[in-house]
Order: sequence, then C-alpha cells, then structure tokens
Amino acid sequence: MTEQSLTVRDNRTGKDYDLAITDGTIRAADLKQISASDGDGGLATYDPGFVNTASTRSSVTFIDGDKGILEYRGYPIEQLAEQSNYLEVAYLLVNGSLPNKSEYEAWVHDVTYHTFVHENLKTFMQGFRYDAHPMGMLLASVGALSTFYPESRDIFDEESRALQIRRLIAKMPTLGAFSFRHAQGKPYVYPDNELSYAANFLSMLFKMSEPKYAADDRLVRALEILFILHADHEQNASTNAVRAIGSTQVDPYSAVTGGIAALYGPLHGGANEAVLKMLRRIGSVDNVPSFIEGVKNGEERLMGFGHRVYKNYDPRAKIIKKAADDVFEVTGINPLLKIAVELEKIALEDEYFVSRKLYPNVDFYSGLIYEALQFPPEMFTVLFAIPRTSGWLAQWLESLGDSDQKIARPKQIYTGARGVQYVPMGDR
Repeated sequence: MTEQSLTVRDNRTGKDYDLAITDGTIRAADLKQISASDGDGGLATYDPGFVNTASTRSSVTFIDGDKGILEYRGYPIEQLAEQSNYLEVAYLLVNGSLPNKSEYEAWVHDVTYHTFVHENLKTFMQGFRYDAHPMGMLLASVGALSTFYPESRDIFDEESRALQIRRLIAKMPTLGAFSFRHAQGKPYVYPDNELSYAANFLSMLFKMSEPKYAADDRLVRALEILFILHADHEQNASTNAVRAIGSTQVDPYSAVTGGIAALYGPLHGGANEAVLKMLRRIGSVDNVPSFIEGVKNGEERLMGFGHRVYKNYDPRAKIIKKAADDVFEVTGINPLLKIAVELEKIALEDEYFVSRKLYPNVDFYSGLIYEALQFPPEMFTVLFAIPRTSGWLAQWLESLGDSDQKIARPKQIYTGARGVQYVPMGDR
C-alpha cells in the first residue's frame, strides 16, 4: 500500500483493493478490477452531470470556488480585467503565456487580417428568415466555415491549426454582428480594421450612414472587460462539448460549433436574460422585501445568485458591477439597477442566503450592461460565445496534445427490456 492511495473493501467478496491517488483523484478505470464475478465488467462510477468526475487535466484555467478565485494560466482575473485587453488575454489562453511587444503586435495584426468573411458566407446568412435567432445564425455560420477552409481538417499540422485559431477569433465578432443586423433588417457592416477588437465589433453592430463609427471609450472598455471575463471558465458544459467533439479529431470549426450549441441552452448561456425578467417582475425597490420572502417560501426563484462552482462571491461579478458604473455614465441609469442593488444588499445580509452560500454570479449584472448597450436579450448568448471562442480553442488545442485523451465514450447503465422477441406486424 502506498501513502497516496485509497483502500477499498468490496463487501460482496471481502477483497481489499489499493487505488492510487493522484492530484486528489483516483482513475475510474482502476475500479474495473473490483469485480464480484467473472464477466461482470468490474465496478464503474455513476455520475450524471459530472458533478464529481474529472474528465481531463488542464493548465488553462484555475478556479477555487470556495475562495472565489479565478485565474487564466495563473494570472488573477482581477489583474487581467484591469490591465489587459481581450486579444492579449486570448493570446495568453491559446499560447500559455503573455506576449512580448513584438508577439502581441504580430498577433493583433494576424487576427485583424482575418476579420472579413467570404462573400458566399454572407449570402448564406442572408438566407435566414427575418426573425431568425442570432444564436442560431451564429451556430450555423461557424459550422459552415469548415467548408470554406477544408484544410482545417488537418488538425495535427501546427501551422494550419494556428491559422484556424486566428481565423475563428477574428471572424466571430463579424458573424455575431451580421446576425444582429440581420434581425433588424439592416445591411451588414464590414469590419473596420483600423479599430480595436471591441471597437470594431461595436462599429459592425451600430454603424449607420456616418463615414466612421466612433464608440465612447468607456463603452469599448466595458465590452473589453466583459470579453475578458467570459473568455474561459474551466470545464463548463460548452467547453466539455468542445473537448468531447474534438476528441473525434474533427476540425476546430465543428468542435466550436458544438460549444455554441451547448451555450445556446438556457441553463448555460441564458441566465442573464432570466435576471432581467426577474428584475422587471419585481418592478420597484419597494417590492424587493416581499420578493425575498417569496424566495424563502419557495414561491419565487432568485436568478443570478449562486453557482455550481463558486461557493463564494463570483470574482467576475465584482468586476462587472464596477464596469456597470462606467457604462451607466454614458447611457444613463437603468431603473432596474436600483432594484438589483437593493436585492443584492438584502440577500447578502440575510442569513437564509448567506448560510446557503448564495452570492451574486457573473450573470447578475452583465444583462444590465448588455441592455444599456442596446442589445436585445436574444443577443446575450452571442456576446458570450464571441469571447468564449478563445477559451474553447485553448482547451481544444490542449486536448490534442494530451496523451491520456481518448474519444469521449461514457458508460451507461442499461434500464430497458432484454430478450424481447419480434412479432410480425399482422400478429401484433
């Protein structure tokens, strides 16, 4: 028996088994040796939703949910949000370290060079119905990119991989902006490569007849911060989807499309919209106490509080709350903000919520900022997917070099009928 091990006794047989512990885990495959009889396949774990199963080793993002810590490649999210910008953070995630000046300038140039999309893809997007959901349009158009770049299937060519990564990070804002304009019946706006990543995105969204669109610097900075905060978040549902699809050795466009599809679901990407609906339903600051009582009695749901990982104040929520002040200086105060602030104040002082470790998460204030920037709720998940692309690609790239990586194929516990005999249709 080694010091870092777990001894398990199978009470069915009385046998003891010694399982090695590495990084606080045991290998699920080691449980197969625990067998009650020949041919039973050995023991397996049953873990719906992967609530306590590690599927990979990763050096991209670190989270300590109990302490409210989030780090990209070891850098605290607070420092990156305050001092960095999105493209530098994207470089960090993808390459593993911050760039020096020449590396950063080359990276920005290469990403900016690929912001335009093929005219045929523009035609493809114009084929959607006038009321198509922007996220559905983004999902389809990113998937279509694999047909424009068939060389992307050569995923073990390092140079090709790097090119596809730059293309995807560059084209996501363009495709997202096109989907936004499509829903409004407005002509698509081409990228302005003299602008920064976030400023260019705002230009493609809101430019009308003016020769050049100039967004307020405070709004550009707020969007940069939101992009940084959403760039990666460890093994969430969409990242897990990207890794699982990527395990088939498919091209990165198809793998990222799977991430977009997972993010499309309301349980993953739609929480900030739910917060806005909740705040509107509360209606005024005076109604907050009665709403809080309704939550305690199981009659209401408190949206934007609590997180499956964080059992402390989500560090991203603190940063977003500060960014919201800058946005509202430009756009004016959203009346819902007063309700949100009062709701947070009461909830953080109430023992019911404190004892349950229900603290504001990233979605509590982000929806208010998006609404202040004139985004409709159906665009919220698009705004999530654009920055998350760099994290998805970093995770996908890491998985390709993982010697433990196998094609994703979880076990199941079969609960259906066995040995049913076929009966001809006329005799049924």
